[in-house]
Amino acid sequence: MNMEQHRLAYVMETSCGLVLVNYDMLLLLQYPQGHWDFVKGHVEQDESFEDTALRELGEETGIASATLIPNFQRRTQYEFTHKGEIIHKEVHWFLAETDEMIVKLSNEHIGFLWLSWNDAMQQLTFDNSKNVLAAAKEHYENR
Repeated sequence: MNMEQHRLAYVMETSCGLVLVNYDMLLLLQYPQGHWDFVKGHVEQDESFEDTALRELGEETGIASATLIPNFQRRTQYEFTHKGEIIHKEVHWFLAETDEMIVKLSNEHIGFLWLSWNDAMQQLTFDNSKNVLAAAKEHYENR
């Protein structure tokens, strides 16, 4: 085989997500692959990053009411391989509050937890998400 046959396709994806706070508890979702992370999903055409994050919250959890906390946005990047393609993923993160506790999971997830800041830090699977959480906590406490 030559080099052309070994080359993987390269795809760029942009998603947006939320660190969601409810009275000092944070919402984490368990994905089918087993990892724990925040609500997040793909940007649709002509949709702002903020609107994407709030739409995904509603779609993935049934939570319809959340308010973005001003002046917080972080960006993470990572790569993974899926069906022979290298996916470069960029995620824009926001911080939001809600007073809703009832979660109605979509079929995209297999579990959820409301956790304290410290317990959420322990439960999160990926370092990128832990870094976002640390920044969100600092922003939340100092606003």
